[in-house]
Amino acid sequence: MSDDPLLTPLQFVKGVGPKRAAILERLELRTVGDLLWYLPRDYLDLTDVRPVTELKPDEVQSVRGRVVDLDARHLSRGRTLSAVLLDCDGSYLRGVWFNQPWMLGKFHPDDYVLFSGKPKRSNGRWEMSHPRIQWLDEQDTSAHGGILPRYGLTEGLKMDELRRIVRNVVEAYAEYVADPLPPEFRERVQLPSLSEAIRSIHLPQNAAEFEAGKRALIYHDLLDFQLALALRRRYWKGRGNAPRLPTTMKIDARIRRLFPFKLTAGQDRAVKEISADLDSGHAMHRLLQADVGAGKTAVAIYAMLVAVAAGYQAVLMAPTELLAVQHWNTLDRLLAHSRVQRAALTGSLTSAQRRDTLERIRRGELQIVVGTQAVIQRDVQFQKLGLAVIDEQHKFGVAQRAHFSTNGDATHILVMTATPIPRSLCLTQFGDLDLSIIDELPPGRQRVVTSRVMGDVVRRKAWDFVRQKLKSGRQLYVICPRVEAAPESPALPQNPDSLLIEEGPEPAAGVEQAYRDLSSGELRDFRVGYVHGQLDRDTKARTMEAFRAGELQVLVSTTVVEVGVDVPNATLMVIYQAERFGLSQLHQLRGRVARGQFQGYCFLFSETDRPEAVSRLNALETSTNGFQIAEADFAIRGPGDVLGTRQHGDLPLRVADLTRDQKILLEARDAAFALVDSGEFDEPHFVPLKVRVLERFQKQMELAGSG
Repeated sequence: MSDDPLLTPLQFVKGVGPKRAAILERLELRTVGDLLWYLPRDYLDLTDVRPVTELKPDEVQSVRGRVVDLDARHLSRGRTLSAVLLDCDGSYLRGVWFNQPWMLGKFHPDDYVLFSGKPKRSNGRWEMSHPRIQWLDEQDTSAHGGILPRYGLTEGLKMDELRRIVRNVVEAYAEYVADPLPPEFRERVQLPSLSEAIRSIHLPQNAAEFEAGKRALIYHDLLDFQLALALRRRYWKGRGNAPRLPTTMKIDARIRRLFPFKLTAGQDRAVKEISADLDSGHAMHRLLQADVGAGKTAVAIYAMLVAVAAGYQAVLMAPTELLAVQHWNTLDRLLAHSRVQRAALTGSLTSAQRRDTLERIRRGELQIVVGTQAVIQRDVQFQKLGLAVIDEQHKFGVAQRAHFSTNGDATHILVMTATPIPRSLCLTQFGDLDLSIIDELPPGRQRVVTSRVMGDVVRRKAWDFVRQKLKSGRQLYVICPRVEAAPESPALPQNPDSLLIEEGPEPAAGVEQAYRDLSSGELRDFRVGYVHGQLDRDTKARTMEAFRAGELQVLVSTTVVEVGVDVPNATLMVIYQAERFGLSQLHQLRGRVARGQFQGYCFLFSETDRPEAVSRLNALETSTNGFQIAEADFAIRGPGDVLGTRQHGDLPLRVADLTRDQKILLEARDAAFALVDSGEFDEPHFVPLKVRVLERFQKQMELAGSG
């Protein structure tokens, strides 16, 4: 038996025993400490649940009842009314929602629910407008009195049983939960002790006490994470002597002459911020975030040329060969008449070409290198690397960023993404980076007209429009969720360039089948090709080049064209089963048809009526602002699919929700960075907190052991 009371096995807790301990282990609850941190998912507020006959108008009250009827009505001027009728022990109350038709999809007949709100009489019946809803488990239908926390269960475990076990554990062991926050700091940020917060959330006397305990635990959660980011930022900033790469007026003028266009105000602002970092003597670690087509690549090229002008090498690393080749083509075209020595380092080089390129990098003859992860292989040795540009950082891990600063002087790092990221995610996933944003499009760049296509009649009209544009000389992308159609039920895709985020009513459309159908059907009069991630490199390259050259009028593809494909004449896009893609990814895809002087058109083919999917597609129809779309995507789907599980899915957050807790996130961030930047965090009384931060986040953050 351990000396730490929190390590006491649950089977020795009053009311548990070996049999229940085995059931609790299915929830990964083995010790007293595990159970204390097994926090309620929500709570039932039964402090003022009344019979319908005792309701009073315009006061917040709750009723409990069974769903007996669902009703949807269309009102004037396109408005809708959705209603749910509850049977509350023989008396009835109606919950109503205006212009929220998807609400009815959340209910089923005979569901038991708790409605909370301000009731009023309407047409002889009690009614609540937009009530707060809580779905009741079978065991909750007879519960009464007070605030009852609700936990996740497993087979063989009842809610009342778990509540009794938790009460016994909290009353006996909560006092042993150590709080690593110094008392004076807790007082400064107005937090209860950790043991008090755990008691409040498990055994609340009222709703306010539950919320206070929950807020305190969320703050602890986010403070640890933001402290980890602040430590990582300090580590980056403090390691080695970064080369000073000045931007004189002469250098600036020489670089700008290479661009066949004038930089936008947003690009100029980013260039100014990056130039200041490069000449600061401290290693730059900056995130350049840009909307689709806003010109982040031009800013990156500017920064690399500043490094070259100072006598240093620069490297640009992209996540796919397709994107690396696109960057290389752009760079090579801009530098066609310059003396800058450059090369692409990708998997398509022959052994002899690769050996020659590596030797030229080692000797410092190559000033700019563009490539995939091949540029960070062990045999790639730069003689004098000054700047590393990492494109689409969320497709790499932290270790790739760290690779460029492992030897000698610190290298300046510029991270780029063309996926606009919600502010709260920037403050978490990229919280140790300075931020530059380009949120405007170059002059003359057209907005893409986006239309949802549903039903045979509208689909025929869409294809008529597409054929008309193809005959006038434009080109078309057709995007499918998979390489091959799913046989019956839509399973997760096997190919890495396909993103299936939800099950649909029909098998996911496949590229090769769509190619065959279109070639003999809707697009039989046009030259059609296809590409996807399972084709060999040469076949993909030939097909892409044929499309780029106009030899193919239509390209059927998976999401391999999401980034890095630049064909200005391709102004049309059809996305099959658009509901299977996330909002931000759809925005990225349609950015492929906004690359030139002609108007772009994107058709979202979708037959779904699922509320979440409809909300996503409606948001895409009504907005072309990538940052607004990212926020909408974040609100609808949460952070999981915005950056991908590689970046945030394994973050050990216990309570915090990045969508819900943005206000607390900002408070915790301000406090964390103030502690680290001021040096206060290095004082002895903060040692327990530093130990906790390193235990939780050292691996994910690649933190130095000393902090």
